[in-house]
Amino acid sequence: MEFLQITSPEDYRVQEIYKSYSTTFPEDERRDWIPFIQLFSHPNVKVISVMHEAKNIGYLIIWELSHFVFVEHFEVFEEFRSQKLGSYITGYLFENYPRIILEIEPEHLGDDAKRRYAFYQKNNFKLIDEMYVQPSYGEGKNTLKLWLLANYSPENIKEIKEEIYDIVYH
Repeated sequence: MEFLQITSPEDYRVQEIYKSYSTTFPEDERRDWIPFIQLFSHPNVKVISVMHEAKNIGYLIIWELSHFVFVEHFEVFEEFRSQKLGSYITGYLFENYPRIILEIEPEHLGDDAKRRYAFYQKNNFKLIDEMYVQPSYGEGKNTLKLWLLANYSPENIKEIKEEIYDIVYH
């Protein structure tokens, strides 16, 4: 498995990533096209293409923040799901980033949310905040009540949330 940073919105993989991103994540959980391509010029962001057997099988959008990495989006494309590839990707994250924070839908919202939460628990993430609110991604989009997970025990969750709000969702 290869993890290749995409540094330009002109990269051929960006269209495939955005198409899947737009259909997988609900409107309130994602950026529109222009804000999405602006990620490539942000100094804290890495958009990483996940390659397996010469195929682009998914991606990560991560933010390198002060003392942790925030995983904004993590997707294995639909045709590659249920092959344990997601666990390999979390292994890559753990090898490269000792402190990881991410947000997910609360497990009570449905079977997919329950499955995702179980996946992250199996991969050593713990629930650190059930009262987290994801800010709106822009005009016409709603805030969302989500859960924050981490692969470590953060000391000051309030500071972490403020940094995510200030830098990721500004």
